[in-house]
Amino acid sequence: MVNLRAHELKFLSVLGQLGGKASVEQLISEAELSDAAVMRTALTLQEKELVKIHAEPQVIIKVGAEGEAHAENGLPERRLVKALATSDGEAELDKAISEAGLDPKFKQIALGWILRKNWAVYDSKTNKLRIADHLLHQVAVPEGNDEKLLRYLHGKNPAPLNVLSAELQAAVQTLKKRKLLTTEVKTHRIIEITAAGKKTAKQSHAAAEEVTQLTPELIITGKWRTTKLQKYNIEAPVAKTWPGKKHPYLSFLEEVRAKLVTLGFKEMTGTNVETSFFNFDALYTPQDHPAREENGIYFVKDPAFGDINAYKTAVANVKATHENGWTTGSTGWRYNYSTQEAKRLILRGHGTCLSARTLLSKELEIPSRYFSIARCYRPEVVDKTHLSEFNQVEGIVVDEKLTLRDLLGVLEKFALEIAGADKVRFKPDYFPFTEPSVELSAYKEGYGWIEFGGSGIFRPEVTLPLGVKVPVIAWGLGVDRLFMMRAGVEDIRDIFSQSLDWLRRKEVT
Repeated sequence: MVNLRAHELKFLSVLGQLGGKASVEQLISEAELSDAAVMRTALTLQEKELVKIHAEPQVIIKVGAEGEAHAENGLPERRLVKALATSDGEAELDKAISEAGLDPKFKQIALGWILRKNWAVYDSKTNKLRIADHLLHQVAVPEGNDEKLLRYLHGKNPAPLNVLSAELQAAVQTLKKRKLLTTEVKTHRIIEITAAGKKTAKQSHAAAEEVTQLTPELIITGKWRTTKLQKYNIEAPVAKTWPGKKHPYLSFLEEVRAKLVTLGFKEMTGTNVETSFFNFDALYTPQDHPAREENGIYFVKDPAFGDINAYKTAVANVKATHENGWTTGSTGWRYNYSTQEAKRLILRGHGTCLSARTLLSKELEIPSRYFSIARCYRPEVVDKTHLSEFNQVEGIVVDEKLTLRDLLGVLEKFALEIAGADKVRFKPDYFPFTEPSVELSAYKEGYGWIEFGGSGIFRPEVTLPLGVKVPVIAWGLGVDRLFMMRAGVEDIRDIFSQSLDWLRRKEVT
């Protein structure tokens, strides 16, 4: 015979009293146990083949605050048609809304639905509303299924969909579209006692009450000698718990940072607000470039301009380079450079502005490697692969003997080791500040190809005005997209999801 604890015997007894089958909610009420205790006991008894747990999805309906208000006072169109009835069946729209006691925000809603339900006719020229002819001689407008559903749910919120009649179920979608109620799928569990469970419940004697904790009273009085102490089964199933952890994406960024530091890179940091000089001019981007217009960058309204007086020499060199090429061997962009435009404050559009600042820094070492993980901002059209606010991993390597082959090797390592890609491909690209320029794309089985970003070797028009006379390879990759491939995320917006279910089950390997 199976040895059962007191609460397990009570559980079986209550289940038997409920006809041998009951929901978790019924058992919580009848057995006077918590939700977790009921499920824990049910799982234990299921292991002993004394009960069976049946789980099935169930649609639950929940009425919102506005829906509850309408359930109590009537839908706006119902209140409006009642107001018309008290005004001899016709009234000016605004007057009818007022007499119905409706908030003006419900005016269009009430009008739309009263016409859709064919309860009234509206004359836009006179702005008058009158009850439809087929309802004129009726004592009251018949109640619709949507109203019946709201009345039924009032005081029973939330409620399972399957208990509703077919006509009320049909009204659920109508009220959902009106945002008066929501539905969600929950797992509904039924516990059923088995034949062995019934036999065990009959044969078992009432179990002695078990004590889970020794108290001073038990020890002092000596009752501990005759008290039955509960034995703990460390393998018994328990309710699932969710310990706190870092957001999967933040953990990934820390991993990227740690790997780059291990490879000998030093981190570059800076502010989100940048001058156009470092974001564009120092990177040899002309001041009439489309990327500098309002549809390409975010401008700071107040203050609109920053201070670049600390970089007078560099500004003069960049100005000359833009106008005539200076001593770089270039012909420049051939326009009149504006120092005032260079002071314009913006939200940085890429992390490369940090590279420009680093190259100009007195602390720059040669040879050296630098990286940044920077928050960037562009007025992009948001879709599954683009955000207006995103992260970029930026890197530069400064050395005398650097070639394009070195750049391709670094990019391939990034894609394979950090994004978990299976293979990579490169294709020529164009950026005002690099030549040659390369676009990196990577492929992962079951995920497909995804573009990560651009790279190249900084042009002399970038390095020489900043005082650097050796080659510099640079890249700026969308680290959000790196994470998408690594974690198998299809929509970039999901990275910043607040869904607890997604956050709990998402593990990045």
